[in-house]
Amino acid sequence: MKDVILTGDRPTGKLHLGHYVGSLRKRVELQNSGLYNDIYIMIADAQALTDNADNPDKIRTSILNVALDYLACGIDPTKTTLFIQTQIPELTELTFYYMNLVTIARLQRNPTVKSEIQLRKFDKSIPVGFFCYPISQTADITAFNATLVPVGEDQLPMIEQAREIVRSFNLTYGETLIEPKAMLSGNQACSRLPGLDGKSKMSKSLGNCIFLSDTSETIKNKIMNMFTDPEHLKVEDPGHIENNPVFTYLDAFCTTEHFQSFLPEYAHLEELKAHYQRGGLGDVKIKKFLNNIIQEELEPIRTRRIKFENDIPYILDVLKQGSLNARETASQTLSKVRHAMKIDYFHNSSLL
Repeated sequence: MKDVILTGDRPTGKLHLGHYVGSLRKRVELQNSGLYNDIYIMIADAQALTDNADNPDKIRTSILNVALDYLACGIDPTKTTLFIQTQIPELTELTFYYMNLVTIARLQRNPTVKSEIQLRKFDKSIPVGFFCYPISQTADITAFNATLVPVGEDQLPMIEQAREIVRSFNLTYGETLIEPKAMLSGNQACSRLPGLDGKSKMSKSLGNCIFLSDTSETIKNKIMNMFTDPEHLKVEDPGHIENNPVFTYLDAFCTTEHFQSFLPEYAHLEELKAHYQRGGLGDVKIKKFLNNIIQEELEPIRTRRIKFENDIPYILDVLKQGSLNARETASQTLSKVRHAMKIDYFHNSSLL
């Protein structure tokens, strides 16, 4: 039996290079591998509303942008089910049932929840919807019988909590749900790109990211202004590659072929790093090299995105059809859950 994958993104703006390295690039590989029975990609608008309830227009506008970025990166709706979370009401009902299997204390112990609450500065004013996000995520995963969920290491506590909820349900009501497993990225060092300003996270709100839809000139300007090693003041100074985002980006994107095309005086990345560390190599030269690599990577994505932007009815049809298909699967799961819980009262007159 082949595995089923569920993944997705919160629609809070256009997707950026961090999304591409952390998940999008891998999703296209998984989709085209032929190794998986089904792949579901969810635009998690309900989840986005948990901390954007006062700004639904932001979510609404972002849905199309996220869909455009997906298709531009190579997500194929004939191979992958692309759907919108709020269009699957079964997810809400499953979440409600699963709430009875989780204590408040257990949610409070979830390291990812604690980290996200701190990041958003909720303090004691935590929206209930946001607090219950691990339960909602479990509903998303189980509704589509997902066996694998691609995540970064920071999301592992979420998957573990989902596994706990599944085990609790099956123990209480009988074997019904599939226990999911986390699928970690093969390249953990580059699974999350730092911001252009050197901050640990690339973020739309911090304005320190390269969007997949940025023009070539915008990308060049952003790269040439990237944070590097603050102690590398002169070309002859020894430089540090640790916590230097330019080299983290090179780790994520650079290949031997790039040196042949754009920097033939070096054979590979390790040679470039060694020169920088001993001194005699300027930041401008490295940034120009990185710019050439990123431009080559993003140009076909940008071109495809422009093409899709000219056919919005097609995008809408993809989202609508994908949501209909996803809802059919979720409905089957909900029927099994209701039956296991003995609340399918009027199915075959079971109440009698």
